[in-house]
Amino acid sequence: MPLVHIVDDDEDVRASLVFLFESVGITALHYPDAQSLLDEFDPEEPAVVIVDVRMPGLSGFDLQEQLLLRDYPAPIIFCSAHGDVRMSVRSMKRGAVDFFMKPYDAQDLIEAVQSQLAVADARFETARARRELLQRIGQLTSREREVLARVIDGLQSQVIATQLGVSVKTVDVHRANIRAKTGVESLGVLVRDVLTHGVDVSR
Repeated sequence: MPLVHIVDDDEDVRASLVFLFESVGITALHYPDAQSLLDEFDPEEPAVVIVDVRMPGLSGFDLQEQLLLRDYPAPIIFCSAHGDVRMSVRSMKRGAVDFFMKPYDAQDLIEAVQSQLAVADARFETARARRELLQRIGQLTSREREVLARVIDGLQSQVIATQLGVSVKTVDVHRANIRAKTGVESLGVLVRDVLTHGVDVSR
């Protein structure tokens, strides 16, 4: 179900946006301030966030920063009656996908949100896959991580054994344990996933 989070301290704006999005089949949840969203949202549910810039408490930019710190991958669209070019550039540099000035064109906003819902699905799927990968790698011992890091660097078992001061057989046992713990068919698949998601296996 398409989902939009609306954060605005103006109750009338929130109500109008909820009506607007639900009229085109998009579920809209609304919050009177940024902290309410941070307290209530489901970080694993794909969504687009629409947020005002100036609000009591945390500003829209503060909320954007908090969501970034939490690795929340939702596309963020700013809507503000007090925006300017400087604000727009600032928000975009931090990853916002659009900036609307109030009063905005309702159809333009709908189209912007609809286009970003597909982006949200892809981002959240990538984030989910990365979390699962981190959980699987988290099961490895420190020595298994050392072996995996060298496999990622393209080293063969003989070279890895020499570097770690162990036998080739021991390295091969570690490689087998890595495959078993992470549930991959081959270390090549695991290496591909690690590189795709930019995971540091040494941590």
